[in-house]
Amino acid sequence: MSQPVYVVDGARTPFLKARSRPGPFAASDLATQAGRALLKRMPFAPDELDEVILGCASPSPDEVNIGRVVALRLGCGLKVPGWTVMRNCASGMQALDSALTNIRAGRSTLVLAGGTDALSRAPLLYSDKMVLWFAGFSTAKTMGAKAAAFLKLKPSEVLTPIIGIMKGLTDPMVGLMMGQTAENLAFRFGITRREMDEFAAESHRRVLAAQKTGHFDGEIAPLFDADGKVYAADDGVREDSTPESLAKLKPFFDRKYGNVTAGNSSQITDGATWLVLASEAAVAKHNLPVLGTIVDSEWAGLDPAQMGLGPVHASTPIMRRHGLGLNDLDLWEINEAFAAQVIACLRAWASDDYCRTELGLERALGLLDTAKLNVDGGAIALGHPVGASGARIVLHLLNALKRSGGKRGIASICIGGGQGGAMLVERP
Repeated sequence: MSQPVYVVDGARTPFLKARSRPGPFAASDLATQAGRALLKRMPFAPDELDEVILGCASPSPDEVNIGRVVALRLGCGLKVPGWTVMRNCASGMQALDSALTNIRAGRSTLVLAGGTDALSRAPLLYSDKMVLWFAGFSTAKTMGAKAAAFLKLKPSEVLTPIIGIMKGLTDPMVGLMMGQTAENLAFRFGITRREMDEFAAESHRRVLAAQKTGHFDGEIAPLFDADGKVYAADDGVREDSTPESLAKLKPFFDRKYGNVTAGNSSQITDGATWLVLASEAAVAKHNLPVLGTIVDSEWAGLDPAQMGLGPVHASTPIMRRHGLGLNDLDLWEINEAFAAQVIACLRAWASDDYCRTELGLERALGLLDTAKLNVDGGAIALGHPVGASGARIVLHLLNALKRSGGKRGIASICIGGGQGGAMLVERP
């Protein structure tokens, strides 16, 4: 179980912002196009993969095991297993961890793993009352009975469907939307609206700078729709995002007392990310390049109402196992679900009280140098296609380490339901 697991290469689609209507690509379309671009660069054939693992939080009803669907569409053949994992926001990271486990156990040597979601296509749902009406109407035997059932139909039930993504982003245990959990953290750590908006504006600034300097060029595979239109870049970033412009937006989750807005939250987005993971034997057999290694991973649980602190609980055990401090890492990626959530993580690590009571440490871990954090921006500007984000931050962390000459980094993500995930990676 200690054998090295190598990341050979990776690719992702542009992240496309949802714009109040279904986007041009289904989740499987996104994963297929990104996967084709990546596999074309490989010296092995798709059917030489041992397995395909795809994270997805919201597959469409006709693609429930979307991992198998995409594996077949990629030309992996009938004999390569394809399967799907779901760990909410960390589904893509879970796919990588599942590949890591199988390679270390000797069950696989060469795996395509990643994540996808087309959140713009999240369904509209009927209410329970409407479903019961359909059931009664369909079982009515005579025209008279059907007419009587029809007269019981209330237009309000037809015209007010349940928005699937709103339901999916609400925790069933505590009854809070994810943004409301961010409000909890803002209150707990005294995070102001100005601080949130400044963090969000900086995310946009860093993404724009990265786009201009080509920092995403090597990892983005352009998308092509049925009409031949090209989607070549992430389209959610805005040049006019400043603290002053963001301050004009109204709170969304707590309209009376809150400070979390659409502008200082991650965007609802469509996108996919893949990485090729390989054992030492597979690297030698196929003469594969090596982008880096996944050294360690960790999953943690915590109060669902405080779910944004998941990166603190998942990353800290990794640092302790490897004798690392916060700033011993060259770079960090913490998924930007909400500005308040990332700021809260930094304040939790800097708090003696939090580190003692929640993490069992003697004292605070200190202040993370924000120059090492999300150096090319994050999900506030790029978007957060839930199934793909965990894989994206691992891929981009490795690419950023390669570009900067850094050696080690941690990618971490908060997870709806009160969890956190983290991975320690190293460059050769």
